Amino acid sequence: MDSWQNKYNQTATSALYLHIPFCSQKCFYCDFSSWSTRQDDSRMKNYVKALKRQLDEAVQLGLLADTKTVYMGGGTPSLLGQDAVDLAQHTSALVNPDEFSIEANPDSLSDDLLASLATGGVTRVSLGVQSFNDNELKKLGRIHSADLAYDRVLAAKDNGYDVSVDLMCAIPEQTESSWEFSLSRFISLGVNHVSVYPLTIEDGTALAKQTQDKDTPWNTYDVQADRMQAASKVLQAAGFERYEVASYARNQKSCKHNKMYWTGESYLGLGTSAASMLTAAEYDVLAKVNTSLPNRPQNAVRARLVVLDAPRKIAEDASLFSTEFDVEFLTLRESVAEDLMLHARLMEPMAPALLDVSKRVFGVSSVQKVLDSCVYDELLECVNYEDSKDKTTYRPTEKGWLLGNELYGRLWDLRL
Repeated sequence: MDSWQNKYNQTATSALYLHIPFCSQKCFYCDFSSWSTRQDDSRMKNYVKALKRQLDEAVQLGLLADTKTVYMGGGTPSLLGQDAVDLAQHTSALVNPDEFSIEANPDSLSDDLLASLATGGVTRVSLGVQSFNDNELKKLGRIHSADLAYDRVLAAKDNGYDVSVDLMCAIPEQTESSWEFSLSRFISLGVNHVSVYPLTIEDGTALAKQTQDKDTPWNTYDVQADRMQAASKVLQAAGFERYEVASYARNQKSCKHNKMYWTGESYLGLGTSAASMLTAAEYDVLAKVNTSLPNRPQNAVRARLVVLDAPRKIAEDASLFSTEFDVEFLTLRESVAEDLMLHARLMEPMAPALLDVSKRVFGVSSVQKVLDSCVYDELLECVNYEDSKDKTTYRPTEKGWLLGNELYGRLWDLRL
């Protein structure tokens, strides 16, 4: 119990996220905080300069003293070129992480950049491939070809990085056979991590406008489920294990940073729209120097923050101390329920320490009633924890994976 309770008492974050909002072109399906930007736009260099300053300030506050993983996402961090290297070098010098990931698109991941990123401490490259079919890529608004994507994944692998590939299913033009082809092309690359996810048509995107008042038979729930199940079968036959709803790895190459999000670790996000999850102690440290932050309610043990500053404001050398945030506070009940819900995204059994805290906070009978209902409806299964006959716990079933929202909702409702 104590080991999980300690997560609510951390004084320094375990993970750091840096958001880079610049892209060569906005993809048709994208609703992320990103903008089409020319390679010579001075805002990119100034934005990086501001992030360096904010990193220095976070270190001064002690918020990065225990940071173990760094993730530079976007947008397209590789579009920064040498500035991405400089930001990585600056970050690694401050926190020396165990894992440092950077997202990249094939069209901006040059051989020179691959060689340079390693000098910045980058250990892992996550490539947005999405499909190995050129027609499908065009329908998504991607500007790289399938052949270029294949070449750039191999180049990253040959440069010694841990490599992850993003693949998307239930997309325009995709068929059962073309999806199997993309999966087989990925497997032939010989890398050890892949994230597979179905396309969501988000309001306000170019794709939403293109498909308005039109049927999208390629994106129905049944097609999404079929594609995800096909991926699971093909990938597991190739030695991959699903360790999270949308992520597969082999040779112990799961993404340490992403697992931080699902296991109750606090994290700091810098850059426009970046999200943070801070303990009460960490929030109080930041609130002392950022007077725009609201006072923390006495019963709040966590705070979720999202940066509201636009890229232009950040590029004007915005300080962490003057950054504007959207803030949501969580009580202990909400925090524990959230941890149960998020842990259920993982395929590994729920930590007994988390279950112990849950029973103490919600009551043994309330927790057991929800768990039993999830087992009865085949959303969870009861298992021994790490081969221990003395400790039983729970993990999602295949049905729980496919009906995730139902499972997560039941666990989240424990807070009420």
